[in-house]
Amino acid sequence: MAQTRWADAQLAHVSQEGRFTSAYNAAHAAALAALRWHGYRSENRFTVFQCLAHTVSWPPARWRVLDAAHQKRNLAEYEGYLEIEESTIAEMVTLAEQLIADVRTLAGGAGGH
Repeated sequence: MAQTRWADAQLAHVSQEGRFTSAYNAAHAAALAALRWHGYRSENRFTVFQCLAHTVSWPPARWRVLDAAHQKRNLAEYEGYLEIEESTIAEMVTLAEQLIADVRTLAGGAGGH
């Protein structure tokens, strides 16, 4: 799922909101896969990003960007408001790509995450 959402986030004909949401969902799916690989589950969406320090050794400066994106996603989802810039989308796409790669290393390069 992370790979598919990451690819969707890069589609130029999709709205900014759609690309942001796809990049966010790609990062979330990859972070959730990392958490599950370590034998844990979470019912809170934000927890999977905060756990990246432990699951894939991400420094706070990296996972906090995803945590901030979670807050933007919540505003969009629950308040109907999303103001997003292209630079934010590009950063999310890059972070999602890096996270997908880091999660793949957990399983020795196996696909499917």
